[in-house]
Amino acid sequence: MKDQISAPVSAISRHRIGIDGEGITTLVVFHSCPLRCRWCLNPQTWREGSTFRMMTPQQLMVSVQMDDIYFQATGGGVTFGGGEPALRSRFIEEFRRIAPKQWKINIETSINVPVEHIERLIQVTDEFVIDIKDMDPAIYEEYTGQTNEKVIANLRFLAENGVADRCLIRVPMIPEYNSENDRQNSITALKALGFNRFDVFEYKKDINK
Repeated sequence: MKDQISAPVSAISRHRIGIDGEGITTLVVFHSCPLRCRWCLNPQTWREGSTFRMMTPQQLMVSVQMDDIYFQATGGGVTFGGGEPALRSRFIEEFRRIAPKQWKINIETSINVPVEHIERLIQVTDEFVIDIKDMDPAIYEEYTGQTNEKVIANLRFLAENGVADRCLIRVPMIPEYNSENDRQNSITALKALGFNRFDVFEYKKDINK
């Protein structure tokens, strides 16, 4: 018998409007992340001792199907976040197979993952919301603790495979880490790759962290 796909789910947040994609959405937060961002918004998704529940796509479907009427009436669906949802590409692929075709499937991701995950996800994702932090390798590594080589390679892969119009690129101002000039340099580099949809904003540092 074929092993079931499962993944660690930290939280499920229902009835989100205008936050995680078109219409009413449910956010599914996966546990684990390859990055260690200095001002991480969701440290519970990677800190030791954090709680999560192992779920199969079928179990998740049971948990979210009650909102089918909302998803179909508003053009919404399920948004996968984290942590790093792109690491769960097989889970998302199977969930897409069993979910109603009218549901939108969105992914909020750093895309700092092996390209085989992106290859799988472009077949089943309606919108990628990509947080690139900064395109400058030194700034990225200082802020995340990892290199952005996979990020840049995966951006090229997405553009070359005609997926740029399904990507919203988050380009933040990160106090103490980058400047407005750095952010504009990132946007210029992204446009050169073929991306034209940007969410430009500024991080607000939590002084209690």
